Formats: sequence, structure tokens, C-alpha cells
Amino acid sequence: MSAMWTTAVAGAAAGLGVAMPVGAVGVLLVQEGMRDRRGAVAAASAVAVVDLAYAAAATALGPWVAATLSGVEAWVRLVAAAVLAGIAGRGLWGSRRPPTGASPGLGEAARSPARTFARFAALTLVNPTTALYFTALTTAQGSTLHGGGSGAVFVSAVFAASFVWQQLLVAASGFAGARISDAARMWTFRLGYGLVALYAVKVALPLP
Repeated sequence: MSAMWTTAVAGAAAGLGVAMPVGAVGVLLVQEGMRDRRGAVAAASAVAVVDLAYAAAATALGPWVAATLSGVEAWVRLVAAAVLAGIAGRGLWGSRRPPTGASPGLGEAARSPARTFARFAALTLVNPTTALYFTALTTAQGSTLHGGGSGAVFVSAVFAASFVWQQLLVAASGFAGARISDAARMWTFRLGYGLVALYAVKVALPLP
């Protein structure tokens, strides 16, 4: 049970690490929350579902990749840690100034929840950072996510954390009735990519 809780916490942290930085898609979520509550709920759900899909795919392939590279696991972990560190470093460097992203005006007509879901799912799917993040993370963990339901627990925790965060984001934007401040967005970047950096250190240790 302790191992499952550890896996669940790891999955939740991974989900928050990829969900918290408020980039272009996050800005669109905030604006959707200000415009249409039902559409915003659908949009936030779409982002979390894509995170779930990427995490599930990476978790399924990670143990296979690790088994194929058996004997050099420590170096696989270091490469994965370097990828995660690169993602974190790039994100933290970008957080020196408020992130920007093109987005439609608030006066745009509301779409149906189904169309909004499809739109945000497509926008999230084309983000290569999400796929790279989960692939590096799950490959580094290898066999720890294989068997005993560990993989399912990890993926479920990723989805739960991402879903809760995205829904809180659109709920807060709807409640506030104004665009999230640049300072707040900057801190979501720092917190989110800080989690990724901590994960990189965790993956790298112990050194070969």
C-alpha cells in the first residue's frame, strides 16, 4: 500500500508539473472561463484528458524501453533527467517575463461544449513538450510502473491532478471576471517548472 501511495503522489506531482504553467492554452482556458462556464468546464476537461492519454501511452511504453535498454538503466535515467531538466530550465528561463500567447477576444461567440472540448483537445495534442515530458519521466521509472496496477495508479493520479488544476483555473477566472494577472501567471510557471526540476533530480539519483 505504501508503494501505491508513493506512486499516486508521484503521478499527482507529474500531473501538476505539466498542468500548472499557464501558457497559451492556459490563457485560452482563462478567457473561456470568463466567457462561458459550460464551455470552460469542457475545455478544462479536454486538456486533462489529453494529459491522461499522453501519460498512459508513455507509461505503457516506458517499461518496454527500459527493458530493451537493460544493463544501462542508470544512463537511461540520466538522459531522461537531462530531458526533464532541459524542459524545466527552458520554462524557468521563460518565466523571467510574463508569458504571452495569442488568443481570441472575449467578445467571441460561445461555442457548444462539444466543439470547445474538441478544440482544446486538439490544441493540447499538438504540444510536443507534454509528450516529451511524460516519455522521459516514465522511461526513467521503467519497471516501477509495470505490474501490480502501479501504472494505472500513476496515470489516474496524473489525470486527477491535471483535471482539478484545470477546473480550478477556469473556476477562478470565471469568479474573478478579469484576466489572470501577469504576476500570477509568472508564478504558475515558476511553481510548475520547479516541480519538473525536482523530478529531474529525483530521476537522476543515485548517480551511476
